[in-house]
Amino acid sequence: MSKFMDWVDARFPATKMWEDHLSKYYAPKNFNFFYFFGSLALLVLVNQIVTGVWLTMSYTPSAEEAFASVEYIMRDVEYGSILRLLHSTGASAFFIVVYLHMFRGLLYGSYQKPRELVWVFGMLIYLALMAEAFMGYLLPWGQMSYWGAQVIISLFGAIPLIGDDLTQWIRGDYLISGITLNRFFALHVVALPIVILGLVVLHILALHEVGSNNPDGVDIKKHKDENGIPLDGIAFHPYYTVKDIVGVVVFLFIFCFIVFFFPEMGGYFLEKPNFEPANPFKTPEHIAPVWYFTPFYAILRAVPDKLLGVIAMGAAIAVLFVLPWLDRSPVKSMRYKGWLSRIWLVVFCISFVILGILGVLAPTPGRTLLSQVCTFLYFAYFILMPFYTRLEKTKPVPERVTG
Repeated sequence: MSKFMDWVDARFPATKMWEDHLSKYYAPKNFNFFYFFGSLALLVLVNQIVTGVWLTMSYTPSAEEAFASVEYIMRDVEYGSILRLLHSTGASAFFIVVYLHMFRGLLYGSYQKPRELVWVFGMLIYLALMAEAFMGYLLPWGQMSYWGAQVIISLFGAIPLIGDDLTQWIRGDYLISGITLNRFFALHVVALPIVILGLVVLHILALHEVGSNNPDGVDIKKHKDENGIPLDGIAFHPYYTVKDIVGVVVFLFIFCFIVFFFPEMGGYFLEKPNFEPANPFKTPEHIAPVWYFTPFYAILRAVPDKLLGVIAMGAAIAVLFVLPWLDRSPVKSMRYKGWLSRIWLVVFCISFVILGILGVLAPTPGRTLLSQVCTFLYFAYFILMPFYTRLEKTKPVPERVTG
């Protein structure tokens, strides 16, 4: 085996990659619960790719047969129902894990110098995931798939001058039709997974270049022993690979419990109208996107003007990219920031959750007003950040990690 590895290493840096990214990659020794979600995101990504490949073997991307092929997978393909539910539940699990992973970044300042590029790559992954989920949402060709896509694609029509032509170009037709389904299928199965995988590699490479952050926001590279090993660091393998396995086992218990007993999750993971085939002549009583898009959909509906609503929805995502340059705090972690940062983070999270709930519900004057208030608070968190992070009084940061 040693001679074989020498032969491989002379032609491919297998051992070097293993050491650089696992056995000799030293991570802070004070990782906590929130540091499970990066590895869990990788796990769910693998689940989506593997189950997706199997589903494409029995799926027919045509307007006439798409819905029937999904029913065929659920009823007649051996283990087809499990594969389909693993994939559909995995989509929601992906966003749950990613949102918690992003919250960890906000909590401990993982976007601050020198990790700006790590954050930007992560946000590009998030944007690609949203596109991937939207493309996949149309594929079952159910009522909510069809009409949800109709509503979202029509938003591009609000863009001045090019809106109508752009909308028609995206659809490939004057209405959502078989050609729309075909191109969304191609993007969902081939193009976007390649983009996501590439971005994940860049995200990990950028992370391992600057090193992982930790709950204290302390740079562990400042204090090293005579061998150049960080005093507050431990090798990622075997210590954190074993720890991550524990997180994976717990996650799989919860994930499989949902897959086998509550795959619809009350209509949030699999909506009831999607069990009816798409009908261009029958509009569902209430059209809403899947839950992980609803905060941005609520922001869209909170603005009366269609064009301004589309701009606000886009800005809600775009502002996340510039977050590293908005935070002027001299410390990274929320443990040592002042009370203003803590209050605004809580306000932001509560506003985001409320917007998510409102995006699912049918609009009323009261709900629209609440959406407008939460939209204001959502943007205020970012717009005011350069001021409250610079003015607030922070606590002294320890030289070494505190555990």
